[in-house]
Amino acid sequence: MSKLSISNKKIDTILVLDFGSQYTQLIARRIRESDVYSEILPWDIDESRITKLNPKGIILSGGPNSVTETFTPRVPQFVFDLGIPILGICYGMQTLAEQMGGHVISADQKEFGHSELEVVSDSVIFKNLGKKINVWMSHGDQVQDLPDEFNLIALTNTAPIAAMEHKSLAIYAIQFHPEVTHTEHGQKILDNFIFDICNANTDWKMDDLISQRIEEIKAQVQDSKVLLGLSGGVDSSVTAALLHKAIGKKLTCVFVDNGLLRKGEADQVMQTFKENMNLNVIKSDSEEVFLRHLKDIDDPEQKRKVIGRTFIDVFDAEAIKLKDINFLAQGTIYPDVIESSGSESEEARVIKSHHNVGGLPEEMKLDLVEPIRDLFKDEVRRMGVELGISKEMLERHPFPGPGLGVRIIGEITKEKTKILQEADHIFIEELIKADLYDKVSQAFAVLLPVKSVGVVGDERRYAEVIALRAVETVDFMTARWAHLPYEFLEHVSNRIVNEIEQVSRVVYDISSKPPATIEWE
Repeated sequence: MSKLSISNKKIDTILVLDFGSQYTQLIARRIRESDVYSEILPWDIDESRITKLNPKGIILSGGPNSVTETFTPRVPQFVFDLGIPILGICYGMQTLAEQMGGHVISADQKEFGHSELEVVSDSVIFKNLGKKINVWMSHGDQVQDLPDEFNLIALTNTAPIAAMEHKSLAIYAIQFHPEVTHTEHGQKILDNFIFDICNANTDWKMDDLISQRIEEIKAQVQDSKVLLGLSGGVDSSVTAALLHKAIGKKLTCVFVDNGLLRKGEADQVMQTFKENMNLNVIKSDSEEVFLRHLKDIDDPEQKRKVIGRTFIDVFDAEAIKLKDINFLAQGTIYPDVIESSGSESEEARVIKSHHNVGGLPEEMKLDLVEPIRDLFKDEVRRMGVELGISKEMLERHPFPGPGLGVRIIGEITKEKTKILQEADHIFIEELIKADLYDKVSQAFAVLLPVKSVGVVGDERRYAEVIALRAVETVDFMTARWAHLPYEFLEHVSNRIVNEIEQVSRVVYDISSKPPATIEWE
């Protein structure tokens, strides 16, 4: 869906060219928060794709490469020839400068973290923001000499050229990252580009989007039947509601109980969807199948792919039983695609694959329907509200597609799963009781692949170790470990060790993202 239309009206689009930054999706997300559609395409995309998109402006993302090296990504010449506004960010600024006659060097002093930006010349990009801005830097290279026809507009103590603009063309470049929440007035800087420079209209409206997606689903599916793998999470729940609104009884939901769900979750999902939402839901008890396929596997990427493939096998089997099923629906969302390097960009670094996008076998027998594939999590939740899904379901903490399979470090067994389910249940239950659940963005327990000596009563216990993880985040691209009260953590630890005899020790993860990821695998 590279070109969106609402009621046959083309909507304004800001294109983000991806040079491989893990923050690229944040740029698009921020733009959409201002009700303007944004799409991400790789830097080396075919010219016809961009021409068809007809963007109002183009943003060049950051990236891991250095323009001081040979054969690193560059902005295609046709991008400049389009004559539309351009904003380069970090690596996007550096390659823009180099290509337009400037000079980039590897800095003696690299900048990672907060820096004070001094605006030295009036520019629409910094309109109404003052002369000092606290920004977030993440770069090893910097522009040493301005390109011809460019003016300096901002600097920092270590970057003499931290922002620049063309003297006559709508081309701007900044060394810092306005898309991350750490940059003061970052949204306003992007808005200045979107509205004052690109003159974009606010066409990205959720109610229009729902109507559009319903029409797209009808056009794709027509008279065929659709099978949806229902997990009970936000993404699959919204996908189910959207499909149900579009095609009604032609949708069959299959809830796969893979044995890797949270305690009591299987019964809760069936009650919510079958009884409360009146969806056609079939439960597939497949725990033994998953455990058999996962036997002796301890590599996290392999576990994810095996779980993804097994899901598809189960869906294929259910489709055969149901007859005349032609489509498989999935709740894939944009962060899944980006983080799995599924955005078509060769430069994006793979952090981890997601079962929705990384585990699909080529020989899969069903065509895919992915109606929320280009939406971010906050947009999915907004859609869920419009579709009438309960607040309790929409505000649940994220749960990975592979479930507890990636929270059991090492090989997965039935016994380990039961231990983790109990520990996780205690943690979440206590968070809710203490009114802390909604104050953290994600919380869960992890079963570690080590044992530890403990003493319970007068007996020595050599048993498992549980790690607790809780984070606070706005966008899940960066996150801070949650500073939960010591008394609370002590109480949770005591409950876990006293109530689960297979556990002797509880630890708390105080790693932030980056450098750690939120999940352990």
